[in-house]
Order: sequence, then C-alpha cells, then structure tokens
Amino acid sequence: MESNKGPDARQVSDDGPGCCGCILMGLSYFIVGIFFPFSLAMCIKIVQEYERAVIFRLGRVLPGGAKGPGMFFILPCLDDFKKVDLRTVANDVPPQEILTKDSVTVAVDAVIYSSIYDPTMSVINVENADASTRLLAATTLRNVLGTKNMTKTDPWGIRVERVEIKDVRLPMQLQRAMAAEAEASREARAKVIAAEGEQHASLALKEAADIMASSPAAIQLRYLQTLSTIASEKNSTIIFPLPIDMLAAFGKK
Repeated sequence: MESNKGPDARQVSDDGPGCCGCILMGLSYFIVGIFFPFSLAMCIKIVQEYERAVIFRLGRVLPGGAKGPGMFFILPCLDDFKKVDLRTVANDVPPQEILTKDSVTVAVDAVIYSSIYDPTMSVINVENADASTRLLAATTLRNVLGTKNMTKTDPWGIRVERVEIKDVRLPMQLQRAMAAEAEASREARAKVIAAEGEQHASLALKEAADIMASSPAAIQLRYLQTLSTIASEKNSTIIFPLPIDMLAAFGKK
C-alpha cells in the first residue's frame, strides 16, 4: 500500500489520549475483562482481503495506518472504524457539452476507473471520495477531454487509473452539414477521376488510330472483329458493310 506525504495531505496526530483518555481506556479494558469471553463479540472485527479499516479512538486515527485484511481488535464505546474498499471502481461520468478547437460543440460520454491506495487519507481528507472523484472527472473532462492525468485526487488517497471516452455525439445539424460536405468532396473526386480516365482513353485511342492508319489491313481486321462481336449478341441489327476505299474516295472529293 502506497502512502502520500505531500504538503496537502493532513498529518495524523501522534499526541497521546491524555489523562481522561487513559482513564476511559482503562475502564473499557476493565469492562472487556469482566464480560470475557462474551465481550469478544464486540471487540473482534474482520475485514475482507480487498478491504481496510481506519480506526478512530476517541475521535483520533490510531497510528500505524489502516488495519486489515483479517481480524483486528477495538475497544467498545471508545473505538469507531470505517471500512474502505480498495477494489477498482468504474463510474459513469455525466454527459458533458464540450467545445473543440475548431468551435464544434460535442456531447461526450465517458467512464472513469479509480481505486483507493491510501485508506486513511480517503477517510479524513474528503467526505465522499467516490462522489468527489466523479465530480472532478466531469470537470476535468470538460476542460481537457481526457488528455491529462487527474493528479488532483492524490490528497484524497485515490488513484485515477484511466478515463475512457464511451461516446461522442454531434448535433444533427452538424452531422447533416458534415455529410453534405463529404458527399460534395466525393463527387468532386469522382469527376476528377472520370476526367483523368477520359484523358488516358483519348491518348490510347489516338495511338491506336495512328497504328491503324499506317496499315489498312489492320482496319479491315478490326472491322471484322466488330461484326463478330455484334453477331454473337443475337440481335436484329442489320449491317451493310461498305468498303473503306469507297469512303476514302468520298473524302478526297
């Protein structure tokens, strides 16, 4: 178990119980002895492996830190103790409206995982450690959106293990605006890609035309290949072939 000796942590008083305190302690031991062994039912307490007990005697924390796990002894009528759970606790942070750097308002849901590492400090330095941690997590989340460690809980004896973002919700108007912007951007990219494809196709057609122009037989073969493709589709199209030379003669006139 770790301890914190920072300047903000309250020091447990080591002063003695005083004269009246000693008298009351002696009387308490006397009562325990008279009613022994029945008094053991009130004097012996047990805490679990994941728990610790902070004992107060006459309103002061007993030196030596928290007790446990296992059995420990208290004096009836003089001692009081608080059980502290050391297990990691997951708490939901209330939704926070956060303004981002680009002036966008988003609603953020988060969960915080925390555990107590100093039971004494968590009892004497803060009234409700879990509730205080949740409120601090909400404030910190609003300010920094979970980008910084929550070191302000150290004086409370609580270690914040991590803060996880569960959900980030955008306003519906902003979602529609972002969707329209994304669609316009996709359409612009599609037009650019189509124009580049037409440019490459035109270059390829020009090269093919130059090659066919240098060889009349290549044009005839291409013509026959086109006829074969049309015939394979089993349609009712009627084709009247014309010699290429005839078309060339009309072009010269």
